Order: sequence, then C-alpha cells, then structure tokens
Amino acid sequence: MHRLLLASTAALALTAAAVPAHARQPAPPAPAADLTAAQRAAALSEIRAKVQTLYVFPEKRAAIVDRLKKSEKAGRYDLANPAAFAEALSKDLTEASGDKHMYLDFSPAQYAAQAGDGAEAQASAEAFWRAEALQKNHGLAEMKILPGNVRYLKITGFYWVNDVTGQAYDDAMRFLKGGDAVIIDLRGNGGGSGQAVNYLTSHFTKSDDLLLTFTRAQETPSQSRSQGFLPAGRLIGKPLYVLTDGGCFSACEEFVYHVQQFKLGELIGDGTGGGANNNDLIPIAPSFMVSISAGRPIHPVSGTNWEGVGIKPDTPAAPAKTLDVALQHALTKLVAAPNAAPADREVAAWALAEVDARLNPPTVSPQHLQSLAGRYGEALLTFRDGQLWYTRANRPERRLLPLDGKDTFTAEGGANMLRVHIKGDTLELQLPNTPPLVFKRG
Repeated sequence: MHRLLLASTAALALTAAAVPAHARQPAPPAPAADLTAAQRAAALSEIRAKVQTLYVFPEKRAAIVDRLKKSEKAGRYDLANPAAFAEALSKDLTEASGDKHMYLDFSPAQYAAQAGDGAEAQASAEAFWRAEALQKNHGLAEMKILPGNVRYLKITGFYWVNDVTGQAYDDAMRFLKGGDAVIIDLRGNGGGSGQAVNYLTSHFTKSDDLLLTFTRAQETPSQSRSQGFLPAGRLIGKPLYVLTDGGCFSACEEFVYHVQQFKLGELIGDGTGGGANNNDLIPIAPSFMVSISAGRPIHPVSGTNWEGVGIKPDTPAAPAKTLDVALQHALTKLVAAPNAAPADREVAAWALAEVDARLNPPTVSPQHLQSLAGRYGEALLTFRDGQLWYTRANRPERRLLPLDGKDTFTAEGGANMLRVHIKGDTLELQLPNTPPLVFKRG
C-alpha cells in the first residue's frame, strides 16, 4: 500500500530536506541485512522521541508512546527482518493514534537520500524526488479525448519539482482547457506534494483564494492560497467531474475536498481514505522512514477537514462503471447546454446513447442477431460466438454492440462513433452530422 505525504506550500517541514516527500517505497522481497537488537532499540527510542515532540495532538502522544513501549517489552518487535519490524511498528502507530499517516517504512533508498544534515543531504533528497517525479511524469499518467470532446486526465500521484512540474501541469491544463467538459481521475492516488495540489486547484478557483490554514504544535498557523498567474489560464466554469475511491488519500483528498467545499464540480465513485493530517517523513537508522503527523489543515468553508472520515462522492458508482457514469453526466450536461452549437449537441447526444448502452446494456437474442447476418453491398455482418461482427471493404473487423435492443448497433473500437442500423434488407452506416451510407442486402 502506498501512502503519500500531504504537505502544504507554506508548511512543508521535512527532516533533512524541504522537498515533497512522496510514495512509500515498497519493501524489497529480501532485506539487505538483519536488524540487531541494538539497532531495533535505537530506532524505537528515536521514534518515540519524535512522536513525543512532533505529533499534532499533544494529548495523544503519551498513549502512542506507551503502546510502543508495551509492545517492545512484550517482544513483538523482536524481529530481524527490517520489513517485518516496520510492519509491526506501523500497526501499533496507526492503531494507537487512529491516524493513517502514522507508520514506519523499510526504505533503504529513501533513507540514503534523506539521511544526514546540510546542503549535501538536501541535494541528495532533491535528486531522489526529482528522479521519481520525472520517471512518473509528475503523476500526470494519461490524457485523452473522450467522445463529445470531454477531456480526461489521470493523476496517479502529486509530485513537485521546482521549475519543472509546473510546466508539465501547464501542458495538461491547456489540454483540458480545449474540452467542453473535464474528467480528472484520482482513483488510487495516494497523495504527495501539497504544492502540486495547490497549483492544480488554482486553475479552478480565483486568484488568492484562501484554500487551507495549517496548524503545527508551537508554531504560528500558516495559509495556503490559490496562485495568481497561471500560464495556461483558469478553467473556472467548465464542467468538472472528479473520480474518487478509497485509494485517494492525503494530498489527493485535499483536491477532492476543495472540489466539494467550493462546489467546483461533481465527485463520482467511492469514498476516500480519510487522511488529512500533515506528515513529516523522517529518516530513522539504519534504513527506515517514519511518518509522523505533525500538523493539520483547516478548510475555510467547513472549518474542519476530512481526517478519519474521508470524503463521500456526490454520485456513488461501482469501480467498473465510475468513468462511464462521469462521462454520462458530462454528456447529459452538454446536450442540454443552451448555447451549444447544433452540431456539437448532436455529437454529445450520439456519444451519450453509447454510454447509456454500456451502463445498461440492451439484450438482443442470439437468434435475432443471427437473422441479421449476411452481406449488404460491400458491408458484411458475421454472427460468431453469440455476437455480431461488422467489416467493410477489407477494413478491420469490429464487434457490434446493441444500442436499442433491436436493430441499431455501435461499432466497437473506433474513434468515429460509427453506428450500424438494419431496416429489413437495408443496412445504414451512420455518423453524427453526416448523411448515412445505405447498402442493400445480397
């Protein structure tokens, strides 16, 4: 499981390097070296000290520390395998605090990058996260144009590299800006850099809007506000749909919460993970990273946050149908848009019929499908494996999916939304805003 850090632009406070601390690194199949009793004792002592000093809720610190001491005394941490040690300790940290940002990772690579002090350690940490961000294209994993000119963006994690990530987001925002509606898919996004979330959110809000207030123990509260100048411009007013699930956590939830609280768009899918506290990632010898919640965000609309409760979607949807439900909602809105050009409205309506059919597939008997098979001029319909297939003039064969439960089908796999309609001995090939091509049977 990946858990990522929620860090504010203004309140980013990481030991060793002030850079976005990102994904939990998956434990390797075999540890580099067994832990000694002395190493375990030293690690536990330092972790308890960090909890006692940093944990965001002082009234809970003693109970967390006491849980760790009791487990140590009972021998539950007497584990030579570093990954197993981290797993056992994480269980206690999470259960004692009720906080999903409280955990220990066995992460030799991240430890090596962030351990130490001074400029050299900071440069090492920055290089580590820069490589991670570039390898994953800053979390901007997929962009595509869906039917009806609905623009889709998949964000798998929130990364931030100064003077680099912003340019990647600018390109993505320009792509979204060209659409008539926007779908942002955050399913499985474990979080990451608050600076990236701030930059994304700014495109859907006004300049200098207060987004969050951050509190940390014995520190003056700080604020996160929306950006002023945005090279790609703002997307305010464009229909926005955000896909969520239980894997959306931490910084991912910050964006989702802004969409909900500021009424920027519609949330579709499942409830989120429920991790709002700001966590510091701290190197612990010999090869661990401990995550400790050291701050908490307060939203200006709700006066609270999503810690422990997550964020419920506006429209619940099953995982396999979440994207189609969002597309259905977007296309329905576009079809009804009062200022839409007739040609654009027809394309949206055409696409909407296909989405409706996917969400509620019509039933057509195999016998009826078989009766439609045959040659219609240069078009050929073939009945095979209980389904109808279409090809024409040596073009690739495409499966036909029922649209109306009778004689109208959409050709699967094409970008042009081709429909096949059979009336008696006549076959029509239909496209939006285009006269049909007609072929006679035989």
